[in-house]
Amino acid sequence: MTRRPILLAAPLALMLSGCGEPASDEADATAASTTLASENLNADSFGCISELTAVGRFFVGNLNGDLDATLAVAQSDTGGTYPAGSVVQLVPTEAMVKRAPGFSAETKDWEFFDLDISPEGTKILTRGHADVVNRFGGNCLECHEKAEPQWDLICSTDHGCDPIPLNDAMIRALQKTDPRCPAQELSEEEQEGLKALQALLG
Repeated sequence: MTRRPILLAAPLALMLSGCGEPASDEADATAASTTLASENLNADSFGCISELTAVGRFFVGNLNGDLDATLAVAQSDTGGTYPAGSVVQLVPTEAMVKRAPGFSAETKDWEFFDLDISPEGTKILTRGHADVVNRFGGNCLECHEKAEPQWDLICSTDHGCDPIPLNDAMIRALQKTDPRCPAQELSEEEQEGLKALQALLG
């Protein structure tokens, strides 16, 4: 069955540098690369979720072009710190982006985004760090800060975060019905998950 674009959102509580002179031109270049994502982040930074790279249940990318560094952490069995520019998404309507060092100590430099998606593209509904609340009333940080330290605020089934009311079939259905993506077929299990999710959201 080919998926039809729908606008569902998963009820998840998704996403001061020191003074001194740079040591060299190389240091300047490094600083510039880590702030690139921060300076240019807008609705156009977020597109079809499946154009990112799948890692387990998530999709990841890097707005600074350093996908290998992001994947090294995302695929690690022991965790690690994501590089600046990393994007992590479980569902199309929420995202986390790792900003430049010093952005927010409280969120380990992650910025959280609640997104409105349609076939026409993406709109940012809310964004920020400690005070971002999604459309379902969930505070992003309150969920993600429960992740064990080695996971850099990224939640998963075994990272220490509270469980979410979505099973894998529901999550895959949400990912596959991103209206910004080409049509994808849903398995029977995913179709049932989508029906259950629709009922859950009323």
